[in-house]
Amino acid sequence: MEQFRDMRRKRQLLSQEETVAILQKSTSGTLALLGDGGYPYAVPISYVYSDGHLYFHSALEGHKVDAIRRCDKASFCVIEQDDVQPKKFTTFYRSVIAFGRIHVIEDENEKRATARMLGARYNPNDEDGLSQELEKGLARLLMIRFDIEHLTGKEAIELVRRRAT
Repeated sequence: MEQFRDMRRKRQLLSQEETVAILQKSTSGTLALLGDGGYPYAVPISYVYSDGHLYFHSALEGHKVDAIRRCDKASFCVIEQDDVQPKKFTTFYRSVIAFGRIHVIEDENEKRATARMLGARYNPNDEDGLSQELEKGLARLLMIRFDIEHLTGKEAIELVRRRAT
């Protein structure tokens, strides 16, 4: 297991429960990978969170897939709140960052189950539609699993102070 840095501004650290709640509530984030030529590659992406894992879908090939196959280390960032305060020259924010290992799911049963979980997240209460979509497109789809090794949430100091009063 990697050694990760402690967050510098500990007063702004969200609890694990609050951090996980942000992942469960939010619908998109930015996946950061080691891209071509050693350049960082950050891509906005939809996801679903379940039991310490993030799941994404992808086309069968492309920059993201090449980067994942080349290096399994990744990070993922979600911004839940981004409330710009112009007169105060600051932003009231709440965000989460995860570090971990990422890979393409090769097992067909796991691929189908995670695709179903992702589909149900974004199109709830339509089991028939989801089943039809999976039958039609699962062969042209990759599912990706991000195993979270380190997870932190942070909020603006102003929000910390507001909650303390």
